[in-house]
Amino acid sequence: MATVVLAYSGGLDTSVCIRWLQEHYAMDVVTLTIDLGHEPDLPAIQRKAKQTGAREAYVVDARDLFIDHFIWPALKAGAVYENAYYLATALGRPLIAKLLVDVAREEGAEAVAHGSTGKGNDQVRFDVSVHALAPELQVIAPVREWGLTRDQEEAYAKEHGIPVPEGSRQPYSLDQNLWGRSIESGPLEDPWVEPPEDAYEWTVAPENAPDTPAYVEIAFEEGIPVSLNGQEKNGVDLIQELNDLGGDHGVGRVDHVENRVVGIKSREIYECPAGTILFKAHEALEQMTLARDQSHFKRVVAEEISRLVYGGLWFSTLNRDLMAFVDSTQRSVSGTVRVKLYRGQATVVGRQSPYSLYREDLATYLSGDAFDHRAAEGFVKIWGLSTQVQARQQLHGEDTPLLPQAKRLEAKDAEDA
Repeated sequence: MATVVLAYSGGLDTSVCIRWLQEHYAMDVVTLTIDLGHEPDLPAIQRKAKQTGAREAYVVDARDLFIDHFIWPALKAGAVYENAYYLATALGRPLIAKLLVDVAREEGAEAVAHGSTGKGNDQVRFDVSVHALAPELQVIAPVREWGLTRDQEEAYAKEHGIPVPEGSRQPYSLDQNLWGRSIESGPLEDPWVEPPEDAYEWTVAPENAPDTPAYVEIAFEEGIPVSLNGQEKNGVDLIQELNDLGGDHGVGRVDHVENRVVGIKSREIYECPAGTILFKAHEALEQMTLARDQSHFKRVVAEEISRLVYGGLWFSTLNRDLMAFVDSTQRSVSGTVRVKLYRGQATVVGRQSPYSLYREDLATYLSGDAFDHRAAEGFVKIWGLSTQVQARQQLHGEDTPLLPQAKRLEAKDAEDA
């Protein structure tokens, strides 16, 4: 009998998928549950998979892989989709796809499966990633195929003896890992409605946050955070501590109407305290250590990487090439940044680096100014020469002025004012 490896969360959808794949594809089902830092009850999920009919149920702690090979590269890149989304779910999907492929090859499976719908982004991320890594594998998406309503799905589960916990239905569709929490559906589908407070779990409302700010110092080495307040931390502990601290101060809430891969817009709520703090700190350190042209071009690269990751193209050659550029830029992005957390805001209030390009003797307007003011006049003339020539040759003879004539203020008008 052919074998399929199913990405298994233990929820209703993927539990129903086990029996559905057996019935409709006549396949043995092997499940794979992956811990990306969302604290699942892994032994309970493993037991449920076996009880529901899985031939084998694998569990993998992939938190370190997730941080080292996906979160830190995205942080170094500055990849934020549409200037709002820190890509928590989008970064996790290619890792899950890679582990699905690994297990499929170990098991000699012909296919892998996932529980994504036909409307969302995750189907794209899973399918494209798997086919990039293992073109020979079939990808099956039961939820995309079966067309069951929620009521029909629950009835199917009861008919096949699949446990449906009482009170398990909730108004939101959720996904979370160590890097962030995504919330959609239910009352959030009306973009005019303010998100209900029960949509949030990681963050307090900013107006309910402590009135005393908290300060955190984050040290980076070549773009990677390595310590908090002078204490070295591994990636898991560092992110979790920042999630807890930022969440206590209302930091990391995002309300965003975004452009999905499939061409529709969706309203998404995100909680990402650690991501918000770390991205601001990392950007502040880059502003000190990258030259102007590096910094400006890197923003272009960051936007492209964010689109590639969001669109499921993590394993594309272009993403690999752009990440090589990013790694090169991070050679001198080392130092410490101090961030103030207060009532929903994370504000950089201090930064220092042994590789800083900031020189106080050049920036100061006080005594000790080392800037050569006499050289500025020639520089300004050369800098503006092309604009001056074009204006003389092409613009001054036009009938339409660049700006309308400003109204002069008469003396009486000035007195009235």
